[in-house]
Amino acid sequence: MFTGLIEDVGRLRQLVRRGGACRIVLDCRLPLAEIALGDSIAVNGVCLTVVERLAGGFAADVSPETLQSSNLGALQPGSPVNLERALRLTDRLGGHLVSGHIDACAVLQRRFRDGNAERFLFALDPAALRYVVEKGSIAIDGVSLTVNSVDAAGFGVALIPHSLAQTSLQHYAVGARVNIETDLLARYVEKLLQPACGATAPPAGLSLETLISNGFA
Repeated sequence: MFTGLIEDVGRLRQLVRRGGACRIVLDCRLPLAEIALGDSIAVNGVCLTVVERLAGGFAADVSPETLQSSNLGALQPGSPVNLERALRLTDRLGGHLVSGHIDACAVLQRRFRDGNAERFLFALDPAALRYVVEKGSIAIDGVSLTVNSVDAAGFGVALIPHSLAQTSLQHYAVGARVNIETDLLARYVEKLLQPACGATAPPAGLSLETLISNGFA
């Protein structure tokens, strides 16, 4: 598990394709002496396993399914990536619980200044958008953020200067494709409610009425 609080912005050194999979080599400033083979590190929000320790970085393998469901396959040498080591039980949970499993990719539609913050508006597939709620948590390329707005086409977030400066989001322009992990709690609640709502009914997402009728609100 992760928190969505980025420890370092690394850079892609090399991407080697192997059939439908690939191995990525990353340069970073993480404390490599504390990282062992087999450790989990979130790379742009994707949970990957360290398979090789290198001078100034590490290597990880990416499966075909992960390449298809994330933006890792589009990385170029020098591309910035958000990095976070796995959460320890003694760590403070400053963001929100992030599993490192990507639900979908969103596309940046608009970026503009709003006071001291930078607003980002994303388009997202309805299958993932159903789990996005205003004031809820979302991980964008591994960064824990609060949802400011939601409509039928997507959602919006606001980043303060510190969050921009400490993550790769500062470099994103309109059209950027980002990894999205929705809130784990929303998916678990829906799963729990499925028997009560009827397993044969088509999924329609959660509603306040459904939560109230089943004792969750």
